[in-house]
Amino acid sequence: MATDLAEIPLNRIDGSADKLANHAGNVLLVVNVASKCGLTPQYEGLEALYKQYRDKGFEVLGFPANDFGAQEPGTHEEIVEFCSVNYGVSFPLFGKADVTGAGKQPLYAALTAAKPEKQGPAAEFRERLKGYGMTPTEDPEVLWNFEKFLIGRDGEVAGRFAPGTEPNDPALVSAIEAELAK
Repeated sequence: MATDLAEIPLNRIDGSADKLANHAGNVLLVVNVASKCGLTPQYEGLEALYKQYRDKGFEVLGFPANDFGAQEPGTHEEIVEFCSVNYGVSFPLFGKADVTGAGKQPLYAALTAAKPEKQGPAAEFRERLKGYGMTPTEDPEVLWNFEKFLIGRDGEVAGRFAPGTEPNDPALVSAIEAELAK
């Protein structure tokens, strides 16, 4: 795993310490998540991906963030309860922290530096946000909730997918399967 990415200190939502090095050898899908977003139903698809591929060395890592439209206002306890009750989330969740702007957490600074551009319907999503009177971020910043970073078994960022890319999107599933095959 790329040392800089692997050794960044992380906090689980329960307060315990973690880092990507503890997940070394697995394919990781790092996703910034939110409970009150139009994309929140993606939790269901993320959980399905996790269940489908976890025995092959795949993990979804959820990072709650309140950066976009204050769509993750809850406490850590409220987030865990929401995810469990509404979507049966069993993949790891981490402490709420910024994923964009000057105060973004070091992991997201490293991810966006490693893969500054996203694939998928980013332009369309950006225009939709403008239609709602919002000012979307520009690359390399995270565009919105549910943007996805794929990290290969080697610890390198293998892909980055726009927020509107559903968890069952063939391009995302194909990328995950390609990384699992390595």
